[in-house]
Amino acid sequence: MAKVQNTDIYKPGRKHYLDNIRWVTVVLVLIYHIFYLYNTVGVPFPIAEDAGIRAFDTFSYIVYPWFMVILFLISGISSRYALRKQTNREFLKNKVTKLLIPSTLGLFVYHWISGYLNVKFGGGLAYIPRFIRYPVFVMAGIGPLWFIQMLFLFSVLLVVLRNIDKEDKVWAFCGKINIVMIVLLVFLIWGAAQVLNLPVLSTYRFGIYGAAYLIGYFVFSHDEVQNSIEKIHILMLIAAIILGVAFTVRYFGVSYSSEECLKSFLTNCYLWAAVLAILGCGKAWFNNTSAFASYMTKSSFGFYVVHYLVAQLTCYLVYYYGNFPRAINYFLALAIELTCTVLIYELLKRVPVIRYLVLGIKANNQ
Repeated sequence: MAKVQNTDIYKPGRKHYLDNIRWVTVVLVLIYHIFYLYNTVGVPFPIAEDAGIRAFDTFSYIVYPWFMVILFLISGISSRYALRKQTNREFLKNKVTKLLIPSTLGLFVYHWISGYLNVKFGGGLAYIPRFIRYPVFVMAGIGPLWFIQMLFLFSVLLVVLRNIDKEDKVWAFCGKINIVMIVLLVFLIWGAAQVLNLPVLSTYRFGIYGAAYLIGYFVFSHDEVQNSIEKIHILMLIAAIILGVAFTVRYFGVSYSSEECLKSFLTNCYLWAAVLAILGCGKAWFNNTSAFASYMTKSSFGFYVVHYLVAQLTCYLVYYYGNFPRAINYFLALAIELTCTVLIYELLKRVPVIRYLVLGIKANNQ
Protein backbone atom coordinates (compact mmCIF):
# COMPACT_ATOMS: atom_id res chain seq x y z
CA MET A 1 0.00 0.00 0.00
CA ALA A 2 1.34 3.42 -0.91
CA LYS A 3 2.12 5.75 1.95
CA VAL A 4 0.21 9.01 2.23
CA GLN A 5 0.54 12.21 4.18
CA ASN A 6 -0.18 12.30 7.89
CA THR A 7 -3.67 12.85 9.25
CA ASP A 8 -5.11 11.74 12.56
CA ILE A 9 -5.22 8.13 11.42
CA TYR A 10 -1.59 8.18 10.24
CA LYS A 11 -0.10 9.05 13.62
CA PRO A 12 3.56 8.09 14.02
CA GLY A 13 3.83 4.75 15.81
CA ARG A 14 0.28 3.69 14.97
CA LYS A 15 0.12 -0.04 14.34
CA HIS A 16 -1.43 0.06 10.89
CA TYR A 17 -1.29 -3.68 10.48
CA LEU A 18 -3.91 -4.09 13.22
CA ASP A 19 -6.18 -1.64 11.39
CA ASN A 20 -5.60 -3.52 8.14
CA ILE A 21 -6.30 -6.92 9.67
CA ARG A 22 -9.51 -5.60 11.21
CA TRP A 23 -10.98 -4.07 8.06
CA VAL A 24 -9.92 -7.00 5.88
CA THR A 25 -11.58 -9.36 8.36
CA VAL A 26 -14.78 -7.30 8.23
CA VAL A 27 -14.73 -7.62 4.44
CA LEU A 28 -14.39 -11.39 4.91
CA VAL A 29 -17.48 -11.27 7.14
CA LEU A 30 -19.40 -9.52 4.36
CA ILE A 31 -18.27 -12.16 1.87
CA TYR A 32 -18.99 -14.96 4.32
CA HIS A 33 -22.62 -13.94 4.77
CA ILE A 34 -23.29 -14.44 1.06
CA PHE A 35 -21.86 -17.96 1.27
CA TYR A 36 -23.70 -18.53 4.57
CA LEU A 37 -27.08 -17.56 3.10
CA TYR A 38 -26.48 -20.06 0.29
CA ASN A 39 -24.92 -22.76 2.52
CA THR A 40 -25.72 -26.43 1.97
CA VAL A 41 -24.37 -27.98 5.18
CA GLY A 42 -27.22 -27.31 7.60
CA VAL A 43 -26.14 -24.01 9.12
CA PRO A 44 -29.44 -22.17 9.83
CA PHE A 45 -30.98 -20.33 8.03
CA PRO A 46 -30.19 -20.41 4.30
CA ILE A 47 -32.31 -18.67 1.68
CA ALA A 48 -33.37 -22.09 0.40
CA GLU A 49 -32.09 -25.61 0.94
CA ASP A 50 -31.08 -25.97 -2.71
CA ALA A 51 -29.79 -22.42 -3.22
CA GLY A 52 -26.09 -23.17 -2.92
CA ILE A 53 -23.27 -25.31 -4.24
CA ARG A 54 -21.60 -27.68 -1.77
CA ALA A 55 -18.07 -27.01 -3.04
CA PHE A 56 -18.52 -23.27 -2.42
CA ASP A 57 -19.02 -23.97 1.29
CA THR A 58 -15.25 -24.48 1.44
CA PHE A 59 -14.79 -20.73 1.90
CA SER A 60 -16.92 -20.79 5.05
CA TYR A 61 -14.93 -23.69 6.52
CA ILE A 62 -11.71 -21.76 5.92
CA VAL A 63 -12.76 -18.52 7.67
CA TYR A 64 -15.46 -19.44 10.21
CA PRO A 65 -13.26 -20.90 12.97
CA TRP A 66 -11.05 -17.84 13.38
CA PHE A 67 -12.42 -14.61 11.89
CA MET A 68 -14.55 -13.54 14.85
CA VAL A 69 -11.88 -14.67 17.32
CA ILE A 70 -9.34 -12.35 15.72
CA LEU A 71 -11.82 -9.45 15.75
CA PHE A 72 -12.31 -9.88 19.51
CA LEU A 73 -8.58 -10.24 20.08
CA ILE A 74 -7.75 -7.06 18.14
CA SER A 75 -10.56 -5.28 20.01
CA GLY A 76 -8.83 -6.26 23.24
CA ILE A 77 -5.53 -4.84 22.00
CA SER A 78 -7.27 -1.64 20.87
CA SER A 79 -8.95 -1.30 24.27
CA ARG A 80 -5.54 -1.31 25.92
CA TYR A 81 -4.35 1.46 23.60
CA ALA A 82 -7.55 3.47 24.14
CA LEU A 83 -7.23 3.26 27.91
CA ARG A 84 -3.78 4.81 27.75
CA LYS A 85 -5.52 8.05 26.80
CA GLN A 86 -8.95 7.66 28.42
CA THR A 87 -10.20 7.18 31.93
CA ASN A 88 -12.38 4.17 32.63
CA ARG A 89 -15.39 6.47 32.66
CA GLU A 90 -14.51 8.02 29.28
CA PHE A 91 -13.85 4.57 27.85
CA LEU A 92 -17.28 3.27 28.89
CA LYS A 93 -19.03 6.41 27.72
CA ASN A 94 -17.47 5.94 24.30
CA LYS A 95 -18.53 2.27 24.25
CA VAL A 96 -22.12 3.18 25.10
CA THR A 97 -22.23 5.46 22.06
CA LYS A 98 -20.28 3.23 19.69
CA LEU A 99 -21.53 -0.21 20.73
CA LEU A 100 -24.56 -0.21 23.02
CA ILE A 101 -26.72 2.32 21.15
CA PRO A 102 -26.38 0.71 17.68
CA SER A 103 -26.89 -2.81 19.03
CA THR A 104 -30.06 -1.91 20.97
CA LEU A 105 -31.83 1.21 19.71
CA GLY A 106 -30.57 0.53 16.21
CA LEU A 107 -32.73 -2.59 16.19
CA PHE A 108 -35.86 -0.45 16.30
CA VAL A 109 -34.71 1.80 13.46
CA TYR A 110 -32.93 -0.40 10.92
CA HIS A 111 -32.44 -4.03 11.91
CA TRP A 112 -36.10 -4.88 12.51
CA ILE A 113 -36.33 -5.20 8.73
CA SER A 114 -33.73 -7.95 8.90
CA GLY A 115 -35.80 -9.54 11.65
CA TYR A 116 -38.85 -9.49 9.37
CA LEU A 117 -36.85 -11.29 6.69
CA ASN A 118 -35.58 -13.85 9.21
CA VAL A 119 -39.13 -14.64 10.27
CA LYS A 120 -40.32 -14.73 6.66
CA PHE A 121 -37.50 -17.01 5.52
CA GLY A 122 -38.14 -19.27 8.51
CA GLY A 123 -41.80 -19.64 7.58
CA GLY A 124 -43.11 -18.18 10.83
CA LEU A 125 -44.74 -14.97 9.61
CA ALA A 126 -48.26 -16.41 9.39
CA TYR A 127 -48.10 -17.65 12.99
CA ILE A 128 -47.32 -14.28 14.62
CA PRO A 129 -50.28 -12.03 15.53
CA ARG A 130 -50.04 -8.66 13.82
CA PHE A 131 -50.04 -6.62 17.03
CA ILE A 132 -46.77 -8.20 18.24
CA ARG A 133 -44.98 -8.53 14.91
CA TYR A 134 -42.86 -5.40 15.24
CA PRO A 135 -41.37 -6.36 18.65
CA VAL A 136 -40.75 -9.86 17.31
CA PHE A 137 -39.02 -8.46 14.26
CA VAL A 138 -36.88 -6.25 16.50
CA MET A 139 -35.72 -9.24 18.57
CA ALA A 140 -35.22 -11.39 15.47
CA GLY A 141 -33.12 -8.67 13.84
CA ILE A 142 -30.06 -8.91 16.08
CA GLY A 143 -28.16 -10.97 13.51
CA PRO A 144 -24.45 -10.02 13.45
CA LEU A 145 -25.03 -7.39 16.15
CA TRP A 146 -24.32 -10.16 18.66
CA PHE A 147 -20.64 -9.29 18.16
CA ILE A 148 -21.20 -5.66 19.14
CA GLN A 149 -23.35 -6.60 22.14
CA MET A 150 -20.70 -9.00 23.43
CA LEU A 151 -17.96 -6.47 22.82
CA PHE A 152 -19.80 -3.98 25.01
CA LEU A 153 -20.17 -6.54 27.80
CA PHE A 154 -16.48 -7.42 27.60
CA SER A 155 -15.63 -3.70 27.77
CA VAL A 156 -17.61 -3.41 31.01
CA LEU A 157 -15.91 -6.53 32.38
CA LEU A 158 -12.53 -5.05 31.50
CA VAL A 159 -13.23 -1.88 33.48
CA VAL A 160 -14.24 -4.02 36.47
CA LEU A 161 -10.95 -5.95 36.22
CA ARG A 162 -8.99 -2.70 35.94
CA ASN A 163 -10.64 -1.40 39.08
CA ILE A 164 -9.63 -4.57 40.90
CA ASP A 165 -6.05 -4.48 39.57
CA LYS A 166 -5.42 -0.76 39.96
CA GLU A 167 -1.62 -1.16 39.76
CA ASP A 168 -1.81 -3.01 36.43
CA LYS A 169 0.14 -5.98 37.79
CA VAL A 170 -1.66 -8.56 35.63
CA TRP A 171 -0.88 -6.71 32.41
CA ALA A 172 2.76 -6.27 33.42
CA PHE A 173 3.06 -9.96 34.29
CA CYS A 174 1.54 -11.05 30.97
CA GLY A 175 4.20 -9.05 29.14
CA LYS A 176 6.79 -11.60 30.27
CA ILE A 177 5.23 -14.39 28.22
CA ASN A 178 7.57 -16.04 25.69
CA ILE A 179 6.85 -17.45 22.26
CA VAL A 180 6.40 -21.03 23.50
CA MET A 181 3.78 -19.86 25.98
CA ILE A 182 2.05 -17.83 23.26
CA VAL A 183 1.69 -20.95 21.11
CA LEU A 184 0.56 -22.98 24.13
CA LEU A 185 -2.29 -20.52 24.71
CA VAL A 186 -4.08 -22.83 22.26
CA PHE A 187 -5.00 -24.95 25.29
CA LEU A 188 -6.62 -21.93 26.96
CA ILE A 189 -8.52 -21.19 23.75
CA TRP A 190 -9.60 -24.83 23.44
CA GLY A 191 -10.75 -24.90 27.07
CA ALA A 192 -12.62 -21.62 26.67
CA ALA A 193 -14.42 -23.03 23.62
CA GLN A 194 -16.01 -25.66 25.86
CA VAL A 195 -17.76 -23.27 28.26
CA LEU A 196 -20.27 -20.42 28.41
CA ASN A 197 -21.89 -21.21 25.07
CA LEU A 198 -25.56 -20.23 24.96
CA PRO A 199 -27.92 -22.97 23.79
CA VAL A 200 -29.78 -22.26 20.54
CA LEU A 201 -28.07 -18.85 20.17
CA SER A 202 -24.83 -20.52 19.16
CA THR A 203 -23.06 -17.30 18.14
CA TYR A 204 -22.99 -16.14 21.78
CA ARG A 205 -19.83 -18.03 22.74
CA PHE A 206 -18.85 -16.08 25.83
CA GLY A 207 -16.00 -18.42 26.75
CA ILE A 208 -13.80 -18.32 23.69
CA TYR A 209 -14.64 -14.76 22.63
CA GLY A 210 -14.14 -13.41 26.14
CA ALA A 211 -10.81 -15.26 26.36
CA ALA A 212 -9.72 -13.81 22.99
CA TYR A 213 -10.63 -10.27 24.07
CA LEU A 214 -8.77 -10.52 27.38
CA ILE A 215 -5.75 -12.20 25.77
CA GLY A 216 -5.67 -9.31 23.33
CA TYR A 217 -5.77 -6.77 26.16
CA PHE A 218 -3.40 -8.40 28.65
CA VAL A 219 -0.97 -10.27 26.40
CA PHE A 220 -0.98 -9.18 22.76
CA SER A 221 -0.97 -5.45 23.50
CA HIS A 222 2.70 -5.76 24.51
CA ASP A 223 5.15 -4.74 21.79
CA GLU A 224 7.47 -7.57 22.82
CA VAL A 225 4.73 -10.14 22.26
CA GLN A 226 3.88 -8.70 18.85
CA ASN A 227 7.55 -8.77 17.88
CA SER A 228 7.80 -12.41 18.97
CA ILE A 229 4.82 -13.38 16.83
CA GLU A 230 6.36 -11.61 13.84
CA LYS A 231 9.49 -13.76 14.16
CA ILE A 232 7.50 -16.97 13.62
CA HIS A 233 5.07 -15.68 11.00
CA ILE A 234 6.24 -18.02 8.22
CA LEU A 235 6.17 -21.05 10.51
CA MET A 236 2.67 -20.20 11.74
CA LEU A 237 1.47 -19.54 8.19
CA ILE A 238 2.61 -23.03 7.14
CA ALA A 239 0.98 -24.52 10.25
CA ALA A 240 -2.27 -22.66 9.58
CA ILE A 241 -2.41 -23.91 5.99
CA ILE A 242 -1.76 -27.53 6.99
CA LEU A 243 -4.26 -27.42 9.86
CA GLY A 244 -6.81 -25.59 7.70
CA VAL A 245 -6.69 -28.33 5.09
CA ALA A 246 -6.96 -31.02 7.79
CA PHE A 247 -9.88 -29.23 9.44
CA THR A 248 -11.77 -28.74 6.17
CA VAL A 249 -11.28 -32.36 5.08
CA ARG A 250 -12.29 -33.67 8.52
CA TYR A 251 -15.47 -31.63 8.92
CA PHE A 252 -16.59 -30.93 5.36
CA GLY A 253 -20.29 -31.71 5.17
CA VAL A 254 -20.76 -31.20 8.92
CA SER A 255 -22.26 -27.89 10.04
CA TYR A 256 -19.25 -25.68 10.75
CA SER A 257 -21.26 -23.89 13.46
CA SER A 258 -22.09 -27.11 15.35
CA GLU A 259 -20.68 -27.91 18.78
CA GLU A 260 -19.06 -31.03 17.35
CA CYS A 261 -16.98 -28.83 15.10
CA LEU A 262 -16.37 -25.75 17.24
CA LYS A 263 -15.34 -27.62 20.39
CA SER A 264 -12.88 -29.99 18.76
CA PHE A 265 -9.16 -29.69 19.46
CA LEU A 266 -8.39 -29.70 15.72
CA THR A 267 -10.67 -26.71 15.15
CA ASN A 268 -9.07 -24.71 17.94
CA CYS A 269 -5.54 -25.62 16.85
CA TYR A 270 -6.39 -24.38 13.38
CA LEU A 271 -7.97 -21.14 14.60
CA TRP A 272 -5.05 -20.35 16.91
CA ALA A 273 -2.48 -21.06 14.22
CA ALA A 274 -4.49 -18.84 11.85
CA VAL A 275 -4.68 -16.01 14.40
CA LEU A 276 -0.93 -16.10 15.05
CA ALA A 277 -0.17 -16.36 11.33
CA ILE A 278 -2.39 -13.39 10.47
CA LEU A 279 -0.96 -11.22 13.24
CA GLY A 280 2.62 -12.17 12.42
CA CYS A 281 2.27 -11.81 8.66
CA GLY A 282 0.32 -8.60 9.11
CA LYS A 283 3.10 -7.05 11.18
CA ALA A 284 5.77 -8.26 8.77
CA TRP A 285 4.09 -7.32 5.50
CA PHE A 286 1.18 -4.91 6.02
CA ASN A 287 2.24 -2.39 8.65
CA ASN A 288 1.58 0.57 6.34
CA THR A 289 -1.41 2.50 5.11
CA SER A 290 -2.95 4.38 2.20
CA ALA A 291 -5.93 6.58 1.47
CA PHE A 292 -8.03 3.50 0.72
CA ALA A 293 -6.88 1.68 3.86
CA SER A 294 -7.61 4.78 5.91
CA TYR A 295 -11.15 4.94 4.54
CA MET A 296 -11.70 1.25 5.27
CA THR A 297 -10.30 1.63 8.78
CA LYS A 298 -12.76 4.44 9.55
CA SER A 299 -15.72 2.82 7.78
CA SER A 300 -15.47 -0.93 8.39
CA PHE A 301 -17.46 -0.80 11.63
CA GLY A 302 -20.33 0.89 9.81
CA PHE A 303 -20.10 -1.64 6.98
CA TYR A 304 -20.39 -4.42 9.54
CA VAL A 305 -23.45 -2.84 11.14
CA VAL A 306 -25.46 -2.29 7.96
CA HIS A 307 -24.37 -5.14 5.68
CA TYR A 308 -26.46 -8.10 6.80
CA LEU A 309 -29.83 -6.70 5.73
CA VAL A 310 -28.27 -5.92 2.36
CA ALA A 311 -26.94 -9.49 2.10
CA GLN A 312 -30.35 -10.98 2.95
CA LEU A 313 -32.25 -8.92 0.39
CA THR A 314 -29.61 -9.44 -2.26
CA CYS A 315 -29.39 -13.21 -1.88
CA TYR A 316 -33.17 -13.54 -1.78
CA LEU A 317 -33.81 -11.42 -4.88
CA VAL A 318 -30.96 -12.91 -6.89
CA TYR A 319 -32.04 -16.47 -6.11
CA TYR A 320 -35.79 -16.12 -6.58
CA TYR A 321 -35.91 -13.55 -9.36
CA GLY A 322 -32.55 -13.66 -11.14
CA ASN A 323 -32.88 -17.02 -12.89
CA PHE A 324 -29.10 -17.33 -13.13
CA PRO A 325 -26.95 -20.44 -12.63
CA ARG A 326 -26.26 -20.99 -8.94
CA ALA A 327 -22.54 -20.29 -9.32
CA ILE A 328 -23.32 -16.88 -10.84
CA ASN A 329 -25.69 -16.10 -7.95
CA TYR A 330 -22.78 -16.03 -5.49
CA PHE A 331 -20.71 -13.53 -7.43
CA LEU A 332 -23.64 -11.36 -8.47
CA ALA A 333 -24.98 -11.23 -4.92
CA LEU A 334 -21.52 -10.42 -3.59
CA ALA A 335 -20.98 -7.56 -6.03
CA ILE A 336 -24.37 -6.06 -5.19
CA GLU A 337 -23.90 -6.51 -1.44
CA LEU A 338 -20.48 -4.85 -1.32
CA THR A 339 -21.61 -1.91 -3.46
CA CYS A 340 -24.92 -1.33 -1.69
CA THR A 341 -23.38 -1.70 1.77
CA VAL A 342 -21.00 1.17 1.05
CA LEU A 343 -23.78 3.31 -0.42
CA ILE A 344 -26.19 2.70 2.47
CA TYR A 345 -23.48 3.39 5.04
CA GLU A 346 -22.54 6.65 3.31
CA LEU A 347 -26.22 7.63 3.24
CA LEU A 348 -27.02 6.74 6.85
CA LYS A 349 -23.99 8.51 8.29
CA ARG A 350 -25.27 11.76 6.78
CA VAL A 351 -28.75 11.55 8.30
CA PRO A 352 -29.05 13.26 11.72
CA VAL A 353 -30.29 11.07 14.59
CA ILE A 354 -30.29 7.97 12.37
CA ARG A 355 -26.49 7.98 12.20
CA TYR A 356 -26.36 8.06 15.99
CA LEU A 357 -28.93 5.32 16.56
CA VAL A 358 -27.74 2.94 13.84
CA LEU A 359 -24.01 3.69 13.54
CA GLY A 360 -23.11 5.27 16.87
CA ILE A 361 -21.87 8.42 15.12
CA LYS A 362 -22.36 11.73 16.89
CA ALA A 363 -23.05 14.86 14.89
CA ASN A 364 -19.48 16.15 15.33
CA ASN A 365 -17.80 12.78 14.73
CA GLN A 366 -18.34 11.83 11.11
